[in-house]
Amino acid sequence: DAVEIRPIPDCPKEHSGERILIRCQAIKYMFEIDIEPLFATMALYDLKEKKKISENFYLHTPHVDQSSLARAAIFSITYPSPDIYLVIKLEKVLQQGEITACADPYMTLRECDSAKIKDKLDKLRGQAETFCYRLGRYRMPFAWAMVNVMEVISTAAASMDMPDSDSLKGGTVRKIHDLYTSFDIRTVHFCQEGDRLSDEDLLKFLADFKKTSRIKTIPGSIKLDMSPIHDTPQACLSTELIPLVPVAEKNVRPVKEVLEFPSSEVYVPHNIYRNLLYIYPQRLNFVNRLTSARNISIKIQFMSGEDPTSSMPVIFGKSSGPEFVKEVYTSVTYHNKSPDFYEEVKIALPARLTEKHHLLFTFYHISCQHKQNQSGSCENLIGYSWLPMQHNDRLQAGQFCLPIEKSDTEPLSYSDNHLERFFTLCHALEGGATFPLRVGDEKIPENKLEHELKLSIISLSSSSLDPLVSFLHLVLDKLFTLIMQPMLIAGQTANLAQIAFESVVSIVNSLHNSQELSRDQQGRNSLLATYLYWVFCLPDPPKENHNSTATVGSMLLQSRIRSSSNPDIPAPHTSVEDTEVQNIFLAKMFLLFFNLLFSQQFHEELALQMVVSTGVCRENSYKYAWFFFELLVKSMAQHVSQLDKQHVPRRSRFSDRFKDDITTIVSVVTAEIGTILVKQQKVEQAEKVNISLAFFLYDLLSLMDRGFVFQLVKNYCNQVHVSMPTLITMRLEFLRILCSHEHYLNLSIFFSSPASAPASPCPSISSQSSGSCSFQEQQRFLALFELSHDFKQQHYLTGLLLTELSAALDMESEGAKVQRKAINAVYSLLCSHDLDQRCMKPEIRAKMAALYLPLVGIIIDSTNYLDFTGTVHTHSQILDDLENVPPINQSVAMAIAGNPFNTLGRNVLVSMASMGKSVATLPADTSRNLLVCFLWVMKNAERSLIQRWTVDMPPSQLQKLLELLTICISCFEYRVCLIAQALQKSQQAKMQLEEALLKGAGARGEMMNLSSQLHTKLFACCLCDTRTKAELDQEALISGNLATESNLIVLNLLETIVQAVPLADCKDSVVGGVLKVLLHSLTCNQSTTFLCHTFSTLRALVVKFGDLLFEEEAEQCADLCQKVLQYCSSPVDENRSEACATLYLIMRYSYSNNFSRVKMQVTMSLASLVGKSSDFQEEHLRRSLRTILAYAEEDTEMQNTQLPSQVNELLKNLNSILSDTVKMREFQEDPEMLMDLMYRIAKGYQTSPDLRLTWLQNMAEKHNNRKCYTESAMCLVHAAALVAEYLSMLEDHKYLPVGSVTFQNISPNVLEESAVSDDILSPDEDGVCSGRYFTESGLVGLLEQAAELFSSGGLYEAVNEVYKIIVPILEAHRDFRKLGLTHNKLQKAFDNIIQKGNKRMFGTYFRVAFYGSTFGDLDEREFIYKEPAITHLPEISHRLENFYSQCFGDDTLVMIKDSSPVDRARLNPNKAYIQITYVEPYFDDYEMKDRMTNFEKNFNLRRFMYTTPFTKSGRPRGELNEQYKRKTILTTMHAFPYVKTRINVIQKEEFDLTPIEVAIEDMQKKTRELAVATHREQPDAKMLQMVLQGSVGATVNQGPLEVAQVFLNEIPADPKLFRHHNKLRLCFKEFIMRCGEAVEKNKHLITSDQKEYQSELKKNYNRLRESLRPMLERKIPELYKPIIRPRLENSSLRIPRSLPNLIRTRIVTFPRLAGCGNFSS
Repeated sequence: DAVEIRPIPDCPKEHSGERILIRCQAIKYMFEIDIEPLFATMALYDLKEKKKISENFYLHTPHVDQSSLARAAIFSITYPSPDIYLVIKLEKVLQQGEITACADPYMTLRECDSAKIKDKLDKLRGQAETFCYRLGRYRMPFAWAMVNVMEVISTAAASMDMPDSDSLKGGTVRKIHDLYTSFDIRTVHFCQEGDRLSDEDLLKFLADFKKTSRIKTIPGSIKLDMSPIHDTPQACLSTELIPLVPVAEKNVRPVKEVLEFPSSEVYVPHNIYRNLLYIYPQRLNFVNRLTSARNISIKIQFMSGEDPTSSMPVIFGKSSGPEFVKEVYTSVTYHNKSPDFYEEVKIALPARLTEKHHLLFTFYHISCQHKQNQSGSCENLIGYSWLPMQHNDRLQAGQFCLPIEKSDTEPLSYSDNHLERFFTLCHALEGGATFPLRVGDEKIPENKLEHELKLSIISLSSSSLDPLVSFLHLVLDKLFTLIMQPMLIAGQTANLAQIAFESVVSIVNSLHNSQELSRDQQGRNSLLATYLYWVFCLPDPPKENHNSTATVGSMLLQSRIRSSSNPDIPAPHTSVEDTEVQNIFLAKMFLLFFNLLFSQQFHEELALQMVVSTGVCRENSYKYAWFFFELLVKSMAQHVSQLDKQHVPRRSRFSDRFKDDITTIVSVVTAEIGTILVKQQKVEQAEKVNISLAFFLYDLLSLMDRGFVFQLVKNYCNQVHVSMPTLITMRLEFLRILCSHEHYLNLSIFFSSPASAPASPCPSISSQSSGSCSFQEQQRFLALFELSHDFKQQHYLTGLLLTELSAALDMESEGAKVQRKAINAVYSLLCSHDLDQRCMKPEIRAKMAALYLPLVGIIIDSTNYLDFTGTVHTHSQILDDLENVPPINQSVAMAIAGNPFNTLGRNVLVSMASMGKSVATLPADTSRNLLVCFLWVMKNAERSLIQRWTVDMPPSQLQKLLELLTICISCFEYRVCLIAQALQKSQQAKMQLEEALLKGAGARGEMMNLSSQLHTKLFACCLCDTRTKAELDQEALISGNLATESNLIVLNLLETIVQAVPLADCKDSVVGGVLKVLLHSLTCNQSTTFLCHTFSTLRALVVKFGDLLFEEEAEQCADLCQKVLQYCSSPVDENRSEACATLYLIMRYSYSNNFSRVKMQVTMSLASLVGKSSDFQEEHLRRSLRTILAYAEEDTEMQNTQLPSQVNELLKNLNSILSDTVKMREFQEDPEMLMDLMYRIAKGYQTSPDLRLTWLQNMAEKHNNRKCYTESAMCLVHAAALVAEYLSMLEDHKYLPVGSVTFQNISPNVLEESAVSDDILSPDEDGVCSGRYFTESGLVGLLEQAAELFSSGGLYEAVNEVYKIIVPILEAHRDFRKLGLTHNKLQKAFDNIIQKGNKRMFGTYFRVAFYGSTFGDLDEREFIYKEPAITHLPEISHRLENFYSQCFGDDTLVMIKDSSPVDRARLNPNKAYIQITYVEPYFDDYEMKDRMTNFEKNFNLRRFMYTTPFTKSGRPRGELNEQYKRKTILTTMHAFPYVKTRINVIQKEEFDLTPIEVAIEDMQKKTRELAVATHREQPDAKMLQMVLQGSVGATVNQGPLEVAQVFLNEIPADPKLFRHHNKLRLCFKEFIMRCGEAVEKNKHLITSDQKEYQSELKKNYNRLRESLRPMLERKIPELYKPIIRPRLENSSLRIPRSLPNLIRTRIVTFPRLAGCGNFSS
């Protein structure tokens, strides 16, 4: 599949449909009556097409010849249909009586012991014996039976329950299954009716039987076995009785093949010799004859003359006679003067028919009853009829009405008139006829033969498709003969080449335009391709007729030596000497003329006709150029073979004129491609012509001079050198096909020794000269990796292909398809080299790799275009995308070398992405193919050449090479585990979807985030993956091998680079770059084989460059420690042992230099590993730590140092960290408890800023995995504050933040990071604060990631605060590029604030209280939980209940349903109780002045409130006048959002509201809702009407009205309630005023159809206002008395905020309101 090939057409063979073997076991009748012999005939009928679709198969015993033993037959069905029936016709020996009378004993008698029955049966047997003796050769119809073939097959398939069975669909069956079935046919023998015996009547019977079965039947059964058959069985005979598989044994029952008559046309040419004639007598009419003949039979004979003995034994016999007979009789219908016949007479025609051959029909009356005066013969002759076999030298076929037979149909011809005329004229042209020639009813003289022949050639394209296909091979052979050979007609030469060529073009066009004929994948007509590949042969050369030719030559000579001015003047007299000279001259002229006349070769004439063709012929010849190209090539190959020119130099094989024609053809076809593409806009057609031309030149490389062919390629490239994507694609396809040639390597590469070169069967002078290329020693090695002009000249085809690849990679717009095509072309070519058995030797592969060295330079320059994710979207990766939706933009991490959210390897790729384009232009699969090409060259190239190349390479180029190797590792990651888990993940993903859907409306927040992914990816992966486990295993094996080999090639190249570069130059750029690539390889999934070699390479680097690594590459060393420590916990023993040895070697070689830093890095790595990895193997890591300790204790060279004790101390610290891991695993399913534990661990590292930073990053990672982006951002803000604290101690710059104080605008919680100071820990201590994050770039990186996470969480205002800290640092560094990016992000954040505004949904908060000793430390503790937006109380309750039920058991856990205070004394001590209450943020009035926006009301929250209704009687709900409400205000330890999602409650405040205060609150709430709905900037009619309906609607009028009647109907007796009474009255006044405004507002918003609704609202409003009027006008006099307090005139009354039930006293005057009456207060 690596190279482009043309499919080989199928070998011509006889057409065969679905083959069924039917074997007749027995024919029995009920009651076991055996009276006489019976004769059976089987055939297939298609009821739908109303046709008989097979010849007859005869069954009977005894037999005469071996073929008569056959009891089984093979039937063929080309077009299976549910309406195909197997019909069995039964005959018996002729006897006196009607058919019904003869069948009566079979229906009435039965075999028994009764003497009477026995006598009747004996009598019947005696009569039958008499008839058989006298009338044994004559038959009569008896009965028939039928079987629906497809019903039997489908029933058998269903009964066998085959998994691959196809059901009947749409009335057709596409496949007959491999099954064997034996079935009996019972009670389906239908008695024949004497006047309904024809096939038309039979088909009517079948059609009627499907509707009703009211046909007279004879009880009986025929036992048949039916099975499909694929191979030819033993002792099988063809339809001509030719043994196909002969057997040596005698008396073996043969199996006969039954010839099929397809119901529809089968477009297959005649491929075998078959000369059969079938005769079907239909009906006879003697009604009007004055004769008594009634029992009529026809004797049919094939005669070779008029003599009675001329009867030929060519009629196929039946089962009761010899194979061939001279005569056959039709069956007799008793007493019928106009009988119908159903016989089939099969005749093997002689190979040569003459005019004497004819069919003789003899008509007899058969006397059934023997008369005394009658002679011995029972035949009474009635008459004769005959039919000649030939008419105008053609076989007669069709329907004929002979004098004694009546036919209602016109004669038909199975041949085509156009074909018949053409063949007849060609036969005459070959000298096989006399003139005048008779064609049909027309006589053609010799002088008109040329004209008629031209007309017949032109009319060939008008022939019907069926006969044209049947005789296609013969027609094309004749036409090609006419193209090649000039014909002598009436003494003159007739050149029919042009007309014959045009006819060939027309036939090719007709066959391609037919929708009924198949094509291959390249659009080639299958019939024509088969003809070219298997059938075509050069036309025979003309037979040399020296006499006629000499005559013609003499005439030509005479004409030349006559006077040119007057032909009548005789030639001058010549002497005897002149005569001798003349004879010699005549002989030479004869040879010259013969050569001129007959030296034209077929390929030359064909090329000439293609060049000189015009009009439609020219257009079609180039449209279907593939046919003529392949015809040219095959004729050229046969020409070379026949003339033994293999050893002739290629330049001399063909004439110069032919080469000129080929050049013209290629030029014209190339121009035609552009015309089709540009003008006609037919891209597909242009591509097919382009492929045909490519294969043509591909074939010419094997036959012609290669230099000439290369010139054709150059002309082609010059003509299509247009920067149009489609043309570039076709140019690439053209070159790909040419480069697929078997001699491509010989044409492109020079081998130093012939023995090592691939053998070329046809080497040429030009190819050797053009392929010679030697590498000059003095040439710079770097030039070998460049696509230079010299390279293109020395390696022509390779240079063209690589030039196209380089140009394609530089395309920016509309280049994806072109790039894919170019890369796949090179990829396919290298695959073919790799699989080529001729190129398995390493030295040959090295030379092949040297041929593609410029490809390496092209790929290195195209690094920025590659997709380095290595993600080809297979099923398993779609599933990974569902679980790992990356919320963080990768470009955020450009500023730093590390990324706490991703593995270390991604950092390298991200930093590379920052240098080049931000978006890869090549898709992942195309990038992989290009990288495979790079790796193949690197694998096979000479190692010394690569070493020299890397030595001479500039540093920038070497850096690009290392980046390319990093990309290779990413693209070829070892993904075996991912593939193996694909099916399991699909099920898990499906369960996730079902769970999300079952959550209902409460999960809307999560569903909104996942809807776009779950709807597409999950649906696709659940439905499209139908791979079996074996297929997955195979895919995993291939993927694993490819990944391992690719990474080993990279590793080998890295070692080559390190060994090649001098030690003095091995500084940061080389060793650091190599180490970066190695670390990236450890980041990706790798095989054990690769890891073993990688750790060996790492140890070699540590030993060789230890000082450089530990001093210069601190960050890389930290990453190395982390990755090696990660593999120390691997479950694979080999990986773990290699990692242990590597880690100890790092400690050993860093002991004398920066060992404290290495210890800190290892400790931080373990902390990071424990915090991030969910599948962390603790027991394996502990085992590895013991192994490392054993290394230290057994290292004899280091026993005198402190290394063993230092290692022991380090391992103790690591074990303590692992202890925290055990606790974390206990709470893996409880995210809140897990984060509390991680928070405590981080808090415990207050004295170790590096470890605290690591744990903060671990917490951020956990939050990020749970999609808690705000909390994740807060963790990073805390980490940044920690970094800022230590940076302020190390550096004193104004642009840096002054410790954690600078961050308090983001969150006041950050101040806790200021607890660490230089009194506790000095950052100057070696190994402390030396990580990559304790730098200015690290600080910026942390803050940028925090900003991205705030943006993902919707907190855009916090993004602004974060960038306020970043911008001064960037300004100080003059990093204007990043400043531009920063301000762009700020603009996006502000745009989101403007667009989303109050539509953003923030967190939902709940109070969760735990009661019971079962909870341990959580007993009697209260927390505020932050949940995602729109989380309902049942959701969090269900989550916590499920989790703690699994922990403690369903019987132990109790959920408290209300929010009432919990009495601990009433709780069961053995139970665990959880109380969950919804809470809302609570603000004092002075706080509300500063919290204006929705964001400010949901950020930095510490106080929350919930309300609890109660009554004095203890019930939660009561009447209005006894309903109290308790408000509880909770204060948390830290403000939300925080680094955790739950925070402890540290303070609780409670106060109660009296019933009238509760009423005041409710009315104020309703009033606010009315005001908001009325005064919206964009009024919402539906919202306004909803609020109005709840305020003044008829159904709710009692709500506000009842409140007023309860509290305002009477003035309270208690003076303390006066002010509450008055406040409620004022609330109602404002409420009724807002209602009026809302009703008026609604009046302007309603449509015409809502006027009645508006009237109803107005009426309800007026009713409510009138009902409230008395209560609202009633005032409390005491409140309106003047209060004289002179001392307080200049002072104001201060209202404590802790007394909300006290209000100021003011005199408020309400103005007159429209529709509200006169109210004043």
